[in-house]
Amino acid sequence: MDRGIYGVSVAVTILSLLFLSSSASALPQNPTAEPGRNLSSGSGSGLINSNSVLVALLDSRYTELAELVEKALLLQTLEDAVGKHNITVFAPRNEALERELDPEFKRFLLEPGNLKSLQTLLMFHFLPKRVGSHQWPDEESGLVRHETLGQDNVHLSKIKKTGKRMVDSAEIIRPDDVTRPDGVIHGIERLLIPRSVQEDFNRRRSLRSISAVLPTGAPEVDPRTHRLKKPSAAAVPAGAPPVLPIYDAMAPGPSLAPAPAPGPGGRHHHFDGEAQVKDFIQTLLHYGGYNEMADILVNLTSLASEMGRLVSEGYVLTVLAPNDEAMAKLTTDQLSEPGAPEQIVYYHIIPEYQTEESMYNAVRRFGKVRYDTLRFPHKVVAKEADGSVKFGHGDRSAYLFDPDIYTDGRISVQGIDGVLFPEEETETAKKPSSAVKKVAHPRRGKLLEVACRMLGAFGRGSDFTSCR
Repeated sequence: MDRGIYGVSVAVTILSLLFLSSSASALPQNPTAEPGRNLSSGSGSGLINSNSVLVALLDSRYTELAELVEKALLLQTLEDAVGKHNITVFAPRNEALERELDPEFKRFLLEPGNLKSLQTLLMFHFLPKRVGSHQWPDEESGLVRHETLGQDNVHLSKIKKTGKRMVDSAEIIRPDDVTRPDGVIHGIERLLIPRSVQEDFNRRRSLRSISAVLPTGAPEVDPRTHRLKKPSAAAVPAGAPPVLPIYDAMAPGPSLAPAPAPGPGGRHHHFDGEAQVKDFIQTLLHYGGYNEMADILVNLTSLASEMGRLVSEGYVLTVLAPNDEAMAKLTTDQLSEPGAPEQIVYYHIIPEYQTEESMYNAVRRFGKVRYDTLRFPHKVVAKEADGSVKFGHGDRSAYLFDPDIYTDGRISVQGIDGVLFPEEETETAKKPSSAVKKVAHPRRGKLLEVACRMLGAFGRGSDFTSCR
């Protein structure tokens, strides 16, 4: 046989074997597995395909519930549950989560510190078994209890008169709305709230309404720095007599409020002011809602470097930062003049270290406080209003909106909800007076008048100029 033909036949044989081996590896290893059931890997994590009930939940009319599942970081948990067994999902409609849910309760669920409560609430809507509408208990069976993925219990029932299917106190409005090989989704009218989450919410709400301070012992103040000492290991007994002197019991005014700046430290005997300014600008960006103010500080390099130089020399600064909504209200005329952005920012920088507590105590004690600004000689007027600190006058006023965004002892950033402008100085024109100015003669002393009279009585002429 020719060597060329023999080589071609060997190559074809090798390619055929490779194709058969790849096809065999693509086939399911367990032919007895149920169709649509996810195959578990060696670690036990399920592999989700496009026909899964979780994919249907993310791409259905229950998008609000799907968003909450993503925010609660439960996707991996649900994938593992689907990989082990079928599931049943009780999905509330979007309107129930968008408009009909209590805003305060929704805010409570979305707070970062309440992630555990959000996870408990969402797992209350998932059953680790498949329960279709045909498996619902009838009127004679009464309540049938099922355990959820969150180790809680829900009760399924049917109303005798109307025949409505119920899960706890919520009605099933779309039975078997989405069916997949690994689960089923039932649409319900409203959100299911487990008792533990409701009790946690009521406890947090009642604690916020309490204005009294529990007697945990009097705080101790360092007499040198007039600052609270760090809590020691031995707790002060409740009801102990106060140890605060009268100096520390008074509300600090403008002369007491600014915190003393620490002395210059570091290798070069000065602060790294540029690093401090970059740090607080980065904090503004991470905080959110103050991008416009941060952009102005970043783009105006001369202003940022000047602030860094002041901090390096040991000065302290308080920045009243308007939020993005306030900055968006600025007109083109207010920003078009040369140096206008710098002048606006200068008026929002106070050469003192002020915090929310110090400013609020000052306005409560004195009623109205004037703070110097870097826009000399204009000052910012602060007063108490609606339980907060209000800056400015009339329409050009702003409230302390986000207090203590950044406080490091040298730079303090306080968020406000408006842009401040100095008062317009109106000078009244002086009218010229029509009256003739009368020249006043210098008044002579008593001793000189008596001498002139004596000289006149004797009939002698006087050479004194004052006697003429």
